[in-house]
Amino acid sequence: MKIREHLYEKAGKTMKIRERVPDTRFPSRAIKDLRHDERPRERLRTHGAATLSDAELLAILIKTGMQGFSAIDAAQALLQRYGTLTDVAARDVSELCAIKSIGEVKAVTLAAAFEIAKRIQAEPFSAKKVIQTPEDIARLYIPRLRGARTESFRALLLNAANQVFREVVVSEGTLNASLVHPREVFRFAITESAAAVILLHNHPSGNVEPSREDISVTQQLVEAGTLLGIPVHDHIIIAGDAFTSFAERSLL
Repeated sequence: MKIREHLYEKAGKTMKIRERVPDTRFPSRAIKDLRHDERPRERLRTHGAATLSDAELLAILIKTGMQGFSAIDAAQALLQRYGTLTDVAARDVSELCAIKSIGEVKAVTLAAAFEIAKRIQAEPFSAKKVIQTPEDIARLYIPRLRGARTESFRALLLNAANQVFREVVVSEGTLNASLVHPREVFRFAITESAAAVILLHNHPSGNVEPSREDISVTQQLVEAGTLLGIPVHDHIIIAGDAFTSFAERSLL
């Protein structure tokens, strides 16, 4: 409900009153008022999850709303405030809790579901997949990083068979030489006898083009790797659903 204030005059005096008026931005649609075969859970059970809208899928996770504001209303509010499912999935628990009727328990449930989806799309490194092309890395990391709102620089450690056996998060935040120091990048590569490394970071802006700082930092790390005998095979930038390979563009 909204609170509306207005003035009126009585006995020569101006007075202000407040009254509650319906909030029409998210019209209430109680799930219990829907026909049995129209309810999200029943439709999923009968016709499959693919037939449900984004709001209906979210509503199933949210489960319940509050008086005058159903789980579907809460799901629609999420999508209206933050955008697509991908955008919603990038929000933290506190941001999810900002939506009416979504408390901490529901927000944690949503965050867990989004993380499960990301992990299903990105194959676990425990499988030790052999990396043969930049597309192999991009396929693993695009689902994990497409919705990230801050830059994250990582070093992927490879064994002699060109398998990734460890991922090291070197820094979080804007990429620059002071944050991405060769000491931090190669520390675990040395202690764990990595045969090579692949550098990777994301551009939340969606611009896949390497910046001057990207190129400068990469050159510094390639030189350090050469001195240590741990070559840098590639540096990959993830930007939304796209990626750039420094190796393919002859920037190493």
